[in-house]
Amino acid sequence: MLPETDARLAGLLRQALRGDEPAYARFLQEVAAIVRAVARSRLGQLPGSDPEDIVQETLLAIHLKRHTWREDAPVGPWVHAIARYKMVDAFRRQGRVVTVDIEDFAESLAGEEAPVMHARDLERALGCLTDGQRQVVSAISLEGHSVAEAASRLGMKENAVRVALHRGLAAIARAIGKTGT
Repeated sequence: MLPETDARLAGLLRQALRGDEPAYARFLQEVAAIVRAVARSRLGQLPGSDPEDIVQETLLAIHLKRHTWREDAPVGPWVHAIARYKMVDAFRRQGRVVTVDIEDFAESLAGEEAPVMHARDLERALGCLTDGQRQVVSAISLEGHSVAEAASRLGMKENAVRVALHRGLAAIARAIGKTGT
């Protein structure tokens, strides 16, 4: 992604995080076009996969994880990482083994380490959730299950899992914001 494109997208996302809905719509529209182009080029080798599925899954993940983007960091590597994970998931669903070259991540890995959450902070964060939200957040965020796997495991519909995850993460974000952690 060109530096000027990254700067424009970062500006739009900053505005969106402050409640500017038109900026968020423009951000998602531009990101969708970028992800669509990458998905079409990479998924050409995977019959039966629709690049639009990757675009939609990536946009949903961006929406759910937008609070994880650090405003002082470039937005391009963050978006590309999310899209890459969604493409890997698509390959796995087709029963393909996926290997990723470490060079693809070299820029991201060289960055600052993410803060580590201590067990007591994790317990406190999960403690603010309903039982259903806690099960969903634990299954997806801590145990690494996909939405489909969590839904099957918990006897829920996928949409219900997505809603519970979104609400649970929002509740944790509010709780962490209140405690200043």
